[in-house]
Amino acid sequence: MSPARATHPHPQPARAAGERCDVLVVGGGHAGVEAALAAARLGARVILVTMRADRIGEMSCNPAIGGLGKGQLVREIDALGGLMARAADATGIQFKVLGASKGIAAQGPRCQSDRHLYREFVTQHLRSAPGVEVLESTVDGLLVDGTDGVTRVCGARLGDGAELRAGAVVITTGTFLAAVMHTGEERSSGGRVGESTSRGISADLARLGLQVGRLKTGTPPRLQRDSIEWSALDAQPGDARPQPFSFATSRANFPALPQIQCFITWTQPATHELIRANIHRAPMYAGRIQGVGPRYCPSVEDKVMRFADRDRHQVFLEPESLSTDVVYVNGVSTSLPADVQESFVHTIPGLERARFLRHGYAVEYDFVFPAQLDRSFAARAVAGLYLAGQINGTSGYEEAAAQGLIAGANAALWLRGDDAFVLARDEAYIGVLADDLVVSQPTEPYRMFTSRAEHRLLLRSDNADRRLTPRAAELGLAASDALERLRAREARLASALRVLESTRPAAYDGKTLRDVLRRPEVDVAWLEQRHAEVAALGLELDERAALEADVKYAGYVEREHEQVARMRRQETTEIPADFRFEGLSGLAAEAAAKLRQIRPRTLGAAARIAGVRPPDVALLAVYVERFKRARTS
Repeated sequence: MSPARATHPHPQPARAAGERCDVLVVGGGHAGVEAALAAARLGARVILVTMRADRIGEMSCNPAIGGLGKGQLVREIDALGGLMARAADATGIQFKVLGASKGIAAQGPRCQSDRHLYREFVTQHLRSAPGVEVLESTVDGLLVDGTDGVTRVCGARLGDGAELRAGAVVITTGTFLAAVMHTGEERSSGGRVGESTSRGISADLARLGLQVGRLKTGTPPRLQRDSIEWSALDAQPGDARPQPFSFATSRANFPALPQIQCFITWTQPATHELIRANIHRAPMYAGRIQGVGPRYCPSVEDKVMRFADRDRHQVFLEPESLSTDVVYVNGVSTSLPADVQESFVHTIPGLERARFLRHGYAVEYDFVFPAQLDRSFAARAVAGLYLAGQINGTSGYEEAAAQGLIAGANAALWLRGDDAFVLARDEAYIGVLADDLVVSQPTEPYRMFTSRAEHRLLLRSDNADRRLTPRAAELGLAASDALERLRAREARLASALRVLESTRPAAYDGKTLRDVLRRPEVDVAWLEQRHAEVAALGLELDERAALEADVKYAGYVEREHEQVARMRRQETTEIPADFRFEGLSGLAAEAAAKLRQIRPRTLGAAARIAGVRPPDVALLAVYVERFKRARTS
């Protein structure tokens, strides 16, 4: 499979006089951290500007990393040399593989983290990284240069009026752009409790011609641990044998921290009655919030109103740290008034006497419609400008970190005059994420799911290093020891496969152990218990998973690669930049409207636009071919 590569949309810039850095990163969240580190690994001098240097890597909502689809992203970030997986491994207090009863392509690793230790780990790593400087300040606007006929961003204007010049700028402002927090009738400026909002950047982006919209997110209450009746709740333990995220984490000393249990309870009919009786006081229902919230993670008031036939909803109680008494109430995101929150929470079993440490709230913020970007996360109309994270209409730490890594790397590559680093949909979940965003006009925050990846059998969490580490090492994103570690792992898997192929116990009628492992009910652990040759291999849990996948899914994987080759022929059929989508007869009305609005660059991109059907793509292909022939005749 050939690597996906792209040419940057803008010429290499003339370097501005008085530049303080190569790459300026605005924002110190998960996207900003990975962007700064990726650019620095490629040799760029980086300054990361953040409003609060003590909040770098903050887990603003749930202190958890990974999950279905998201866990695959974290493994891919790790395979590309990123930090998130190592931070999760060092600070995780419960590890669990979600979907363990399903096929390996649908499974996703997840961990509950100690939110304070996670922030400390990330901050320490960022501050000690060569080539990275952290500057505590606000950014009130962008510096723009158009003297060479190309509009490009060349720095930022800080809150104290100082100008910070840079070769490229990566904006990773999260939920802080023109952010407003809502709790009932109360509203205040800020993107997170105790922090302010970022003003000026939105207006500058709009002046640069970028379309800006509003989205909404929310967070649940936090409760005091000793006020909860834990004996009334069902325990949710982690895995008996936890698996780390990072391929670099030593299995010998894992996990690094004591492991905890989470607990589950349920809302009740009385809970729902209180919410319905006060729904007019919820900002969304009162019309005080215009931005759309995430459909896949709705507020508890949305659950009650949209699913009126359900008399209960799950609530997960997740301790936030080993060193504090704070419990995160997952499943009860809300922006109802504080008094209503306390009333309905006290109707939930186990929470009748719960004490509130923080009430839930909603945040409304600006974002940029991501169809204005290319797959390197560069703005098409503005040279030197990259966007990553929630500013692109996404949600989630993992989605943000993945975008940040790609954006930071590409900012550094652009300054060197090198081709952009992009990943195809069949190469990585990161490629699915990027491709989905640049052909979308999101009406709600985007979240990664395994169902979004049509090639998920190829994009398993166990093989992220095999897929991506060689490319990362070639580029300079991954250290040489990552490649050495991969080669050693591949050698162990190859040796294990030879043992399976060469061992024919009499009990299996001449079949090899590889043939036996193909059976659905057999796994490597089963073979280890019965065959000393397999037990002697000493495989780690993730190596077992990779070996099982190699054996059980070999035929399916081969067919999947054949399908990818067929789709790639269509995927790479470019639609000329001057092709007119207007006036194409025969297309369905919705397809024609979407094509005119989004103007996809390839037939493959056109095929993934919601509302564009396969017959529409086939007809579009005919029009594109006619256009190309007419232009060359």
